[in-house]
Amino acid sequence: MASPTVAANAYAALARMTSPVGADKGAEAGGGQSFGAVLKEALGGVMDAGRKSDAQTMAMTSGKANVMDVVTAVAETDVAVSTLVSVRDRMIQSYEEIMRMPI
Repeated sequence: MASPTVAANAYAALARMTSPVGADKGAEAGGGQSFGAVLKEALGGVMDAGRKSDAQTMAMTSGKANVMDVVTAVAETDVAVSTLVSVRDRMIQSYEEIMRMPI
């Protein structure tokens, strides 16, 4: 189960990704990041969380990490993957709605 801190960090990361950044790389005329840039950053965040979880697990097996650190890293990865799956499901649902619209 994810702790409130892990969930708060996930929401804060999502807020940072979707906030307008002005002249940042990938910015469009509206001043915000392009959808592709936001999606790429989100996928990178999930991959980073997975790598951190793997590294903590390997460190624990060699006796260099605390069990709580491993549990926290795994919980963060779980929240990140769950968020990604929810976004994917919503994107598919939106695409299907668009395809059903009359021309």
